Amino acid sequence: MKLYLTVIGVSITIISVLNAVFGVMPFFWALIGAIWCTALQFLIDGSIAIIINKLPDKWFGTDNRLFNVSEKERGIYKKLKVRLWKDKVWELGGLGGFSKKTLKEPSNPDYIEKFIIECNKGVVTHRLSYAAGFLAMLTFNGIAAYSIAMAVAFVNLFLNILPTLALRYNTPMLKKVLKRLRKKETEKIF
Repeated sequence: MKLYLTVIGVSITIISVLNAVFGVMPFFWALIGAIWCTALQFLIDGSIAIIINKLPDKWFGTDNRLFNVSEKERGIYKKLKVRLWKDKVWELGGLGGFSKKTLKEPSNPDYIEKFIIECNKGVVTHRLSYAAGFLAMLTFNGIAAYSIAMAVAFVNLFLNILPTLALRYNTPMLKKVLKRLRKKETEKIF
């Protein structure tokens, strides 16, 4: 969380300073504009998360092909070394009732399935937030729509791509665990 707040704070400062240096507007007004856009980003992203969280779990199930991660995609995550930094990504799923920070019940197939569903909901939430972040541009006129709102939207985009990568990286491993647990369950029956 500290990392995200630092990135946001530094970005707001840089955007404000650059707007003042290049004469777009005084520092104070640029700072207010950047804070306004950042607050809008939180509001937009939070609204999207609430809406997605209310949708039926079956839409985000483990068998839904939309959420499959290909071998090629997994290779990209290995090159990006997602494994090394994924735990530093801000995880706010707990606000919606299911934290994905740690596996609390690694031997429970129902819990693992729910974890995968929550990961898939997170992916959709973050992907919708990519473009929705640019809506803040509609609250500005002229150059400030680009020099402030668009700049904040790109920071929001970056901060939403990171959790998407982490969630997509984790899902195939969780599916393997789920498959193994379901197989064990079946073997116990027979």
